[in-house]
Amino acid sequence: MVHNVYDARLYKQCYENIFIKLSVLAVLPIILLSLLTEVAPAIQEQSEGTDELPEDEVVPGEERQTSEITGLFVERPESAVAFKGKDITFVAKVDSTGMLRKPNIKWLKGKWMDLGSKAGKHLQFKETYDRNSKVYTYEMSIIKVVDSDAGGYRCEVTSKDKCDSWTFDVTVEAAEETQPTNILEAFKRTKPKKEGKPKPEGGEAGEDEGDLDFSVLLKKREVKVEEKEEVDVWAILAAAKPCDYEKIAFEYGITDLRGMLKRLKKMKKFEPKKSDAFLKKLDDLYSVEKGKRIQLCVEVADPNAQVKWLKNGQEIKPSAKYVFESVGNLRKLTINKCNLSDDAAYECVVGEEKCFTEIFVKEPPVTITKPLDDMHVVVGDKVEFEIEVSEEGANVIWMKDGVEITRDLTRYRIKKDGKTHMLVINEATKDDIGLFSVFTNGGHSESDLEVEDKELEVLQSIADLTVKAAEQAMFKCEVSDEKVTGKWFKDGVEVIASNRIKMTHTGRIHKLTIDDVKPEDAGDYTFVPDGYALSLSAKLNFLEIKIDYVPRQEPPKIHLDTTGSMVNKNTIIVVAGNKLRLDVEITGDPAPTVSWKKGDKEITEAEGRVRVETRKTLSSFVIEGAERSDEGRYTITVINPAGEDKAELTVKIVDVPDPPEHVKCTGVGEDTATIIWEAPKFDGGAPIKGYLMERKKKGSQRWTKLNFDIHESTTYEAKKMIEGTLYEMRVFAVNGIGISQPSATSKPFMPIAPTSEPTRLLVEDVTDTTCALKWRPPERLGAGGIDGYIIEWCKEGETEWVQANEQPVEKNSYRVRNLPVGEKLLFRVFAVNIAGRSPPATLQQAVTIREIMEHPKIRLPRQLRTKFIRRVGEKVNLVIPFQGKPRPSVSWSKDGQPLDPKVVNVRTSEVDTILFIRSSEREHSGKYTLTVQIENMEDKATVEIQIVDKPGPPMAVTVTDVWGFNAALEWQPPKDTGNCEILGYTIQKADLKTKEWFTVYEHNRRPSCTVSDLVMGNEYNFRIFSENLCGLSDEAAVSKNKAVIAKTGLIQKPPSYKEMDMSRSPKFITPLVDRCVIAGYSAAISCAVRGFPKPKIVWMKNKMIIGEDPKFIMQNNQGVLTLNIRKPSLFDGGKYTCKAINDLGEDEVECKLEVRVATEKVEERK
Repeated sequence: MVHNVYDARLYKQCYENIFIKLSVLAVLPIILLSLLTEVAPAIQEQSEGTDELPEDEVVPGEERQTSEITGLFVERPESAVAFKGKDITFVAKVDSTGMLRKPNIKWLKGKWMDLGSKAGKHLQFKETYDRNSKVYTYEMSIIKVVDSDAGGYRCEVTSKDKCDSWTFDVTVEAAEETQPTNILEAFKRTKPKKEGKPKPEGGEAGEDEGDLDFSVLLKKREVKVEEKEEVDVWAILAAAKPCDYEKIAFEYGITDLRGMLKRLKKMKKFEPKKSDAFLKKLDDLYSVEKGKRIQLCVEVADPNAQVKWLKNGQEIKPSAKYVFESVGNLRKLTINKCNLSDDAAYECVVGEEKCFTEIFVKEPPVTITKPLDDMHVVVGDKVEFEIEVSEEGANVIWMKDGVEITRDLTRYRIKKDGKTHMLVINEATKDDIGLFSVFTNGGHSESDLEVEDKELEVLQSIADLTVKAAEQAMFKCEVSDEKVTGKWFKDGVEVIASNRIKMTHTGRIHKLTIDDVKPEDAGDYTFVPDGYALSLSAKLNFLEIKIDYVPRQEPPKIHLDTTGSMVNKNTIIVVAGNKLRLDVEITGDPAPTVSWKKGDKEITEAEGRVRVETRKTLSSFVIEGAERSDEGRYTITVINPAGEDKAELTVKIVDVPDPPEHVKCTGVGEDTATIIWEAPKFDGGAPIKGYLMERKKKGSQRWTKLNFDIHESTTYEAKKMIEGTLYEMRVFAVNGIGISQPSATSKPFMPIAPTSEPTRLLVEDVTDTTCALKWRPPERLGAGGIDGYIIEWCKEGETEWVQANEQPVEKNSYRVRNLPVGEKLLFRVFAVNIAGRSPPATLQQAVTIREIMEHPKIRLPRQLRTKFIRRVGEKVNLVIPFQGKPRPSVSWSKDGQPLDPKVVNVRTSEVDTILFIRSSEREHSGKYTLTVQIENMEDKATVEIQIVDKPGPPMAVTVTDVWGFNAALEWQPPKDTGNCEILGYTIQKADLKTKEWFTVYEHNRRPSCTVSDLVMGNEYNFRIFSENLCGLSDEAAVSKNKAVIAKTGLIQKPPSYKEMDMSRSPKFITPLVDRCVIAGYSAAISCAVRGFPKPKIVWMKNKMIIGEDPKFIMQNNQGVLTLNIRKPSLFDGGKYTCKAINDLGEDEVECKLEVRVATEKVEERK
């Protein structure tokens, strides 16, 4: 049984081996067919390309774009090959060193697809920042690449006005797989056997389960394609006829004819098409600055064509901003005062054709007109940084130590008011110390903020107290800051409040009140302000009452306490305004009588500001609010029957000093000023320690401290000032008590630097005692400008300079007079302004003061070298320059005779002479000779003047002969030719019937002529005018005899004509013409019509008859029809029609009238 099973298994295995071999042979044709189906699309794709172009081929009209690197990228993403199903990452790094804000980055696929919106599992983006190198790193990861991820990508980074982009490609390939080495190993079994079927014995049935799968062999075979020479099939197709497309496609193996036709159609789209409507189209783009004017211009083929202008697809209507112009074939659109809303796409439409363009409006840079000032404040003060910019609504960035300040930071408040921008810190702290900057797109400004600790001033210190049992003790002090808190200590131990001990703080006053004083309350009390190294101390003395039960007499005794406010024995110093309470213990039995005196005046008041409070054993001298008048020597005297005692006290009142006096500026520089003042008259009873200074700009209310440390001198140099700005100063005096009131404000002063030296100093002229200098203004003027110039001279070899002018001269030239003859002198020139003198401009070589001999010479103007002709009554004004040194003598003569000063006026200066005739006459004609003479040297010039007038009439006009329709005339020239040549004659005729004169000849040169075309049967008179340079003569010479044209025997027989029928229907012989007029200016449209009988005329606007509207005036002059429109407006535009009607018919013509707004005057571009 076992043997049979073994044989069965053996037979089965042999059978399967044979089946496998037979199956391989049977499968080979299928494998070959599968390989062909896989290779064919590849071949077709290589030859055809469907809609995709080869890498080295570009669609016509779409040039490959390459990014222009501006330097923002440190590392750019590179093109890469990605395997299908794998991950790939692209990295870009951007340097942000010169950027004010964080750069923006976009990852794009193709031209416009933004990949930022596709972020998810497939596309992931990452961003990191390195603070040390200031480099941003951007990463784009594609997870599990698929075929659709292939293509062109672009990485684009922008920051304010900077932009950078880079393109890269991604190619997707299938993952590499290894081919099985044994073909039999490639066979797999895919389907397991059905459940319930018994497994073969031995448990090895797994390798025999399922059906055999040959798909591995069908997919992974490499196909070898023969390499052929590359042929540009598309160039062949583009040049071929459509009927040859199928033949070429078959020859080069293109099977997708539809895809081929699509690509050819796409290629033809990019071929430039010649426009029928446009001769010249708009440019692709235009750029204009904000606020300027721009003009778009096209040239159309038809001069009568109407165009439309569109902005972002919306039609533009004419207005003051948009002005349309039509000149011949040119059509212009002018946009005035461009703003950001004009940054758009524009179209020009003619019929069905369009041309496009874009306008980019550039904003001018915003500059800072008022920069920041450095600030010095104390802790807790309010700080306001303020700037002014050149444009309203400008964006500014505030930064502190290079870090941008945003509105999220509650410590800082950013305010904007028109052109003014402010950064406010309500309470300054030490953390605010640093460099504050403000940036615009056209500049920046910086300011240093210094914050000092605020010094606490003691306005009233606590005083020692002496109280009895069960009385109240109150310590009071006053400091300068209301917000300061503090603690009270007794003998170094903090005082705890209770029902009997109370501590209060009201404003600047701090109080410690002890009710029902007990002996244990005596001690030293101290007040310590929180946060300040300062303490105020006073002593509480408890006074015990002793009762003597044994009556006895004891001489009086004064017990003075020399501690506390006494600087030495019996001298008390009190701060003005503080309270002085001097408790003097007195002993004696019986109780003594106490007397207080100031000098010789006894103080008896028990109430008031200065008073004496007396008890049995205690006398208190009290001064409320000490004043300077309270200062002096005080005496206390005690008397009883047993004797007397006496003590002297000196009270010294100290106070803050008076303000300094006479603050003024003694000198200024480019950004500095020197300030001096006088010490206070009263130092407050304490030595002056120094001074504090403050300054402000004129007109401002904010004072800026210049020093926090006390300045001991009465002279101070202020620095870091702005040139050209007016400042004011004030000074405080400081002594041991405190700070005085501010001094009176100084007069305004302006930091100004002197100008640079004048330039190009040279000598213009030298005489025996004078020297003329000229120069050019300084190159650097500064804010102070120039008030004038000071000229100085000195002898060569000496150092003593002499000022030539007392007051500065404003001109750039000056003649120095009264100089020593024959000396060699040096000259120098200073420019002067409010800051003083500039460095001098000095001549390099000395000038010898000596007259230079120069030959006389007349420079006769060109128009005077020929005959000078003027009409009678005109004025004659001849200006003739001459030269020569020393000054020559000038003389005039006429025809060899001296001039009569009553007839001709002559004025002579140093450089020219003037001959003047107010009203010329003929007698003024002649030759005028000018003579310029220096000693035995002279020069002459002759000017011929001719004064002309109209001529007289001709003489002896005679009709010498008459024949046919002609008459011959002769005459003699006039006696008076008007002092010039006769240019011709004008002949006129008149018949005796009408007696109207008609001109026959003009400019007849000869004294004779023949008049033709005379009318038969008429008699004629003739008159003749003479003509010269001034015109025709005022009178004419009339012929002495007449010319009679005799009649002949001719009889006229007029031909007979048939009367013509003139009736006809109306017809317009001149049509209306389309017009474009300016609003507000009267206009007219006209046409011409003929017809008989006379047609009735009807004018219509937009098919509506124009009635008795006074705005329109209708005229008909011999068939010429005119419609006048008075001051048309935009509403008068439209279609106008003129209709002519009579009994035989009617006719009409029409036109379009366009009314546009007058073009505004726009400033010329700089």
